[in-house]
Amino acid sequence: MTHRPDDAAEAGRRLRADARRNRARILAAAEEVFAEKGESASTEEVAARAGVAIGTVFRHFPTKRDLLAAIMKELRTRLVDEAAALSADAGPAAAFFDYFAFMVERAARVRTVLGLLAAEGMGAEPGDQIRDLEQVVGELLEAAQRAGAVRPDVALDEVMAILTATCQGALHGAWDDDLRRRTLGIVFDGLRPRA
Repeated sequence: MTHRPDDAAEAGRRLRADARRNRARILAAAEEVFAEKGESASTEEVAARAGVAIGTVFRHFPTKRDLLAAIMKELRTRLVDEAAALSADAGPAAAFFDYFAFMVERAARVRTVLGLLAAEGMGAEPGDQIRDLEQVVGELLEAAQRAGAVRPDVALDEVMAILTATCQGALHGAWDDDLRRRTLGIVFDGLRPRA
């Protein structure tokens, strides 16, 4: 049987697609396992949760440090993607406030991963991650202000300071869902136009 070049190209595309799916599953599983188990989480548990062989995990992420760094990079991508999705699907007011809440919720979820990165000697403070998203937050803020949902006198640097502080509080204070909801309610009341 003769293999045509098209067959080899198609097989290569399938392999790359499978590799991308495996990588995404490994990252999602690792974030969950590290959040649940902390430092005691093992690569074997990550592989089992992702439904892949341990060798597949090591092929993508040779060290625990590589895996943790990839989780943080994936998180940044998700944060940008979430802003775009909210901008497209929700009104300007909902997009701004929903994104703010999403950022604080994510900070609470990656608490263990940030601690593990620090233990590996890789500083990754949530404040750094948030500053990387300043343009995205600025666009959401401007749209919310044009819609009359956020006070016109609120500046981007103030929003970034409040967002960073709130994320830090959720991260280091291990806020539960109720405390996060109540705190965000107070913050949002301060950002909305006065009656």
